Amino acid sequence: MLRLSWTQPEDLVPHALRAAELDGRDVADLRDEWVAAGGSVDAPVSGATPQPADAAVRELGRRILAAIDTRPDPAALVASEPNDVDGILALAEPRAELGDAPEDLANRVLGAWLGRASGCLLGKPVEKIPRRGIRAIAESTGNWPIASYFTEIGLDPAVAAEFPWNRRSRPTSLVENISGMPEDDDLNFPLIALDLIERIGTEFTTEDVAQSWLANLPGGRVFTAERIVYRNLLDGYEPEVAGEVMNPFRDWIGAQIRTDVYGWVSPGQPQRAARMAWHDARLSHGRSGLYGALFAAAACSASLVTDSVAEVIEAGLSVVPSGSRYAEAIRWGATLGASETSLDESLDRIEQRYGHLHWVHALNNSALLAFALARGNGDFERTITSAVSGGWDTDSVGATAGSIVGGMLGAAALPSAWIDPLQNRLASSVPGFDGIGFTTLAERTVAVAVRP
Repeated sequence: MLRLSWTQPEDLVPHALRAAELDGRDVADLRDEWVAAGGSVDAPVSGATPQPADAAVRELGRRILAAIDTRPDPAALVASEPNDVDGILALAEPRAELGDAPEDLANRVLGAWLGRASGCLLGKPVEKIPRRGIRAIAESTGNWPIASYFTEIGLDPAVAAEFPWNRRSRPTSLVENISGMPEDDDLNFPLIALDLIERIGTEFTTEDVAQSWLANLPGGRVFTAERIVYRNLLDGYEPEVAGEVMNPFRDWIGAQIRTDVYGWVSPGQPQRAARMAWHDARLSHGRSGLYGALFAAAACSASLVTDSVAEVIEAGLSVVPSGSRYAEAIRWGATLGASETSLDESLDRIEQRYGHLHWVHALNNSALLAFALARGNGDFERTITSAVSGGWDTDSVGATAGSIVGGMLGAAALPSAWIDPLQNRLASSVPGFDGIGFTTLAERTVAVAVRP
């Protein structure tokens, strides 16, 4: 029986109840009604429980999801964490203007593309594996602290049984199997963004983003909030509201993986990049999920004109509400990363602070991202390995960390051990991009970049 993840009412209700509670919305009566009917409040890690609920419980799930959407947010939350772009930027802490695009912009954009791919590839086979499992795998294969792509050569069978690889990624992302960059949604979405700008320009709308998804992305290649929105669009909801209907994943990391290109085409212009990112991210996300997209775009914009990690993080923070939970996570993670605390103890602290959140949530993953950027301090290998060592959404955090540091360093300065296996080739299900070279992607990106 097909159990499509991230769509079934009985699987969505636990996530929706948790999301409402994290926002301070009162849903206690709905939780009680759900439990009394036999519904589970334990959200499935993989997005789908093995067996479907009976018809009555499933129908109740639909009603509860709809009811949760009607519960009001606390006034203090609405005031401190708005969703409109002008409101967001009004609550952000502006920073001084960044420098002009450098003469080696093409090299830095190529570095960003390659860095994104390398960080993603490192994290692919261990996505969803808990942190202790990642360490066990790495130690068993002589790769701890992580210093190369993962391998199963020499892996203890007992460790392999306890912590199985991501089954979709294993055939293409272990070092003995790598032959170019395999397909991944963390690379598909930047391709969608590049195509959007090439066809329409930088004044695209949320409706343009929605139409691009439907035209270019197979439904089976989108997940969590994106899958909910895809369904809602097909069900007739307008793009401006499609992300708000029975979508418990609006605070998750999905939008944060989509917006690097908006920074790359806006070197040194973080607010411009953030406004583009907003038009994209609002299709599916809100609050922390939305802020993650703006942060990534602004940080990527800054990465092309500075070699300072602190300036990059400041640029990212300059486009999110300073009093938001997201800004707090970034500041806390960056402070920890800049401290003398050991890697193990640091990751313990991140887990203690944010481990109650789902492994795809924006806050835990972004605290880890900020930690990795600060801990790496411009060292590419140290940055991406720190990001992936922390667990959770390893390919996404590794990708964003790699993108930012790759843009700071430029392609010529990236370590060949991490870049050569990419073979200047990217697989993708996005039409027109399968097998494309990263050099070509960088050339096309620079061609549509607007320089101050």
